This record gives sequence, C-alpha cells and structure tokens, in this order.
Amino acid sequence: MTDFSKEVAARIQANRNDADLTAAAQSFMQASIGAMYSYNFSALGRPVIQYPQDIVALQELIWQVRPDLIIEAGIAHGGSLILSASMLALLDYCDAVTEGRTLDPKATRRRVLGVDIDIRAHNHAAILAHPLSHRIDMIQGSSIAPDIVARIHAAASGYQKIMVILDSNHTHAHVLAELEAYAPLTSQGSYCIVFDTVVEDLPDALTPDRPWGKGDNPKTAVWQYLRILGEEGRVAADGAPLRLEIDRSVEDKLLITVAPDGFLRRV
Repeated sequence: MTDFSKEVAARIQANRNDADLTAAAQSFMQASIGAMYSYNFSALGRPVIQYPQDIVALQELIWQVRPDLIIEAGIAHGGSLILSASMLALLDYCDAVTEGRTLDPKATRRRVLGVDIDIRAHNHAAILAHPLSHRIDMIQGSSIAPDIVARIHAAASGYQKIMVILDSNHTHAHVLAELEAYAPLTSQGSYCIVFDTVVEDLPDALTPDRPWGKGDNPKTAVWQYLRILGEEGRVAADGAPLRLEIDRSVEDKLLITVAPDGFLRRV
C-alpha cells in the first residue's frame, strides 16, 4: 500500500466517523431523491439514472475486478449498459497497450448482457445506434422468469470473470429471486451490486405509489439472502461455495449512494 492510499484509507474512515458529515450526506440523499436528482445525468449520451457517486464506484470496481461479462437486470434508457460497455472497451484497450499489440475495435471478448421486462422501442433503437452497441446483448422478459434465467446462465457459460448488477423491480420478493438466480454467477473477487437498497432508509413519503417501501425493498432482500447463505449455504456457478459479504468500504468512501449494504463482494 502506497503512502497516498494509506492517506485515502484514513480519510475514508475519518469521514465515516464524522457525524456532521454523514448527517449532511443523509440529508442530501433524502432531499435529492425527492427532487429526482439522479434523472439528470447521462453516460456517453444515454440517460443513466444514477448518482454520480455510484457511477464513480462502478468504474472503480470494474477496473479493479476486470470482468469479461457484466450482467445487468434493469435497462431503462440504457445508460448503465453503455457505461459498462465503455469500461469494458477501456479494459480491452489497456490490455492491448500493456501487451504491445494493436487493438481490433471489433473484438468484443468483454461484453454486457442486459435484461428488462419492457425494453421500450425508442430506448432499444437508441442503444443499438450507439457506437458501443456491438458489446451489448439485450433480453426482453422478466429477470426472474425461469426461461430468462436459463438463457442468461447459458449466455454466461464460458466467461471467467462475471459481475452482476441488479437494478430492476425493487420489491423484496423480486430482488430476492434475482439474488437466488444471479448471485451464483458472481465470480470470486467480483461483485453482485444491488441498487436502491436506500429505500429502507427513506421515509415512506419518498416512495409514493410504489409497490416497495420500508420493510419491502432491495436492502431487506439482501439481508435475507445473506442470512440464507449463512444458514443454508449455496453453491456458485463455478461449483465452489458461494460466500458474499457487504463491502462497506465502498459506501464509506461514497457517503452518498443509493446502494448502502448493496455492494456485495464474493469472498
């Protein structure tokens, strides 16, 4: 660990223990969610509907893990798919530079696979029109339907390093079913990231007319799934025991995130 990285680690810990700073972050989260703040950003031209802090976290984790496949449940406007595809393209470029070879721009060993129950025609067309679309595969259907789960598992076979991002229907039951279906695809040292766990920490007034809320949301699903892993165990797709832990160092760094307790690292 370099001197600078030690300084970073110390600052992160100090910030996490700073009551005024963490209270300000929580206050901002509540105020900004009501203002639909996350709807104001884009990734390489497509609306991404994420907080800038979480976008930074994603690029850091993708660089760290270096996945060759990212599975995303939830597509919306496609910004997250484009963001992931851009990071995978950069990994391929950097590998080529490091290895002293010319990069074939059409080489797409690293790919993104997105699933959504409703890929709207205008979003589908815009994603396909993007220069990075050649790295993206999309499946329309419920992410927890048995046939869709089977298709995604089949598509994931042969990949060595897989990252999973869950950001679709935010009810407890749906997210728990997604975790059962896709967390086992997470590779050793990689992450299963569950977004919008912050719903558990919000007043019900901020989630009106939604089927999810306090006590029924992605965070409660994460907690239950981790209990299941501890009590019953699960086997990962690679045949090894599946062990996931909450990597709180990510949220401690961000302070502002929609995924508290949602950055799950396979250990």
